[in-house]
Amino acid sequence: MTSKNLVARVLVSLVVLAVAIAYKISTIQETLSPVSSLSSNSGQGQVTPGWIDIYYTDPSSTNGQNKSVHDLQTALLAVIDTARLSVDIAIYDLDLPKIRQALVDTQRRGVAVRLVTESDNLEHAELQALQTAGVALRGDDAPGLMHNKFVVIDRLEVWTGSMNLTDPSVYQDNNNLVRVRSLELAQDYLAEFEEMFLRGCFGARPATSDACSITPYPRLTLDDTALEVYFSPDDGVAARLVELITDAQESIYFLAYTFTAEDIGEAILGRAGAGVEVAGVFEDSQIPTGLEVDSVYGLMRTAGLDVHLDGNPGNMHHKVIILDGKTVITGSYNFSRNAETRNDENVLILYNPQIAAAYLAEFKRIYTEARP
Repeated sequence: MTSKNLVARVLVSLVVLAVAIAYKISTIQETLSPVSSLSSNSGQGQVTPGWIDIYYTDPSSTNGQNKSVHDLQTALLAVIDTARLSVDIAIYDLDLPKIRQALVDTQRRGVAVRLVTESDNLEHAELQALQTAGVALRGDDAPGLMHNKFVVIDRLEVWTGSMNLTDPSVYQDNNNLVRVRSLELAQDYLAEFEEMFLRGCFGARPATSDACSITPYPRLTLDDTALEVYFSPDDGVAARLVELITDAQESIYFLAYTFTAEDIGEAILGRAGAGVEVAGVFEDSQIPTGLEVDSVYGLMRTAGLDVHLDGNPGNMHHKVIILDGKTVITGSYNFSRNAETRNDENVLILYNPQIAAAYLAEFKRIYTEARP
């Protein structure tokens, strides 16, 4: 066979493979149920663009027990099963046997599977089982936390949000998970993944470490929706959040697992003082006992803001801010100094009223369940 014929056959094969992948991606929607259809209280009826699906856990319906086909683990299992080229996961912790087995099976059928995780969790049974099965796995070995929660499938789509791949996170805690089909966004998250997995770029690094701070498309547009992507501790997330909050004109709603960042808290207090409507729910276990008055929560309560402690016996684990009913901030980033300066985190900002409406529905559900 001539070299020209060989090249031609390779090109044809690549085209066929690309078409097959595109078909698989386009038909995933038929096998998944976004959160709006999983729970009557989780954004039902909200319409979002075709390139995005938004999911929320609903501990009030599962009660930690009803692990039916309608849950976020099942949604992820379905998409892992569609993978044909690669599955790259950056996850703080993983203890779900079904996810572990799906990753092992996916690798056995020739798909490249790689994981980055927090070193403190490497001794956990399911992560140990992945290593034993030969799945490529790397811990961070850094003073801060590898606190990301994202999955990149076939370098074509990203799943990210606040949810760890653990039983409590899926079935007992309040979490959100957003799935975006975008080659550009996938390249952003893949670049961050490979900085960690291939180059060992974890935690705070010198400003000169250019190879450890590459985001190909920090700002992009999907249809008419603008998105911004940030990774801490490199990208100055807190400064951007303060800027966006300071620009809010009508409303600021937030769900916060940990909220100790004074600059972000002061920005919200400042807008409340200017007449912007503010409401928020804090995870109660994260408010220091005996120091409530001095916490961000205490300062906001003292200022008369409409903020409350959550009513979920599990963790209210969201890290979400909704601005003016049109901008959503989500990801793994708690509103804390560690998230800003030590941990590996990701933040996704979406400018779209329909997406904001879906997150507002989740906010209202948790707000209704919160303690007065």
